[in-house]
Amino acid sequence: MSGEAVLDRRGFILAHTRLLPAPHAPEISLHVAEEATELWQKTEDELATIGLPPPFWAFAWAGGQALARYILDHPEFVRGRRVLDFASGSGLVAIAAAKAGAAQVEACDIDAFAAEAMQLNAAVNDVSITARLDDLIGRDEGWEVICAGDVCYERAMAESVVAWLSGLVARGAQVLIGDPGRSYLPKDRLVEVATYQVPVTRSLEDAEIKKSTVWALSADGG
Repeated sequence: MSGEAVLDRRGFILAHTRLLPAPHAPEISLHVAEEATELWQKTEDELATIGLPPPFWAFAWAGGQALARYILDHPEFVRGRRVLDFASGSGLVAIAAAKAGAAQVEACDIDAFAAEAMQLNAAVNDVSITARLDDLIGRDEGWEVICAGDVCYERAMAESVVAWLSGLVARGAQVLIGDPGRSYLPKDRLVEVATYQVPVTRSLEDAEIKKSTVWALSADGG
């Protein structure tokens, strides 16, 4: 990525978001869109010609908020450990892990705007994370804890991610999935850890509150 491109992404994020506390994890502030539909339309219309993906990074999604809350309330789960926040978006869960005392936190996403947003958000929360612009599905770099929020909204993605994460669990990693009841959540493979009533963006979720659960992925299907 060129320095100019990075500055353009940073400028876009700062111009179209406001720094606000995450509703269910107010210890953490994020650059988020106040008008969800306006930003979504902008990325579809004005920036479609350069292939900009939807701005998932500009919102505190329900599953991520549930994961962040659980980690902040149970810091022993990540303290001193290597943590990966998969499909991190805003970096919310990664920031929670860093605040909770993880030894090393990586946050990955395939969207360059998300990677920039993660770094901006980590800086304003005074924590250090490693933002990775990468698709890590199928790879194992020795993470001890892997968190994945809101990754089960499409069948192909859900199946691919869960198969990969299952392999990591089989070799001893711990995997937490945060989810508000997405269509392709494999509940037969999961153990409920905690459930929250999470404030969300109505224009995106068709609700103001979503029941969101933190699940542990089981090695033996339950």
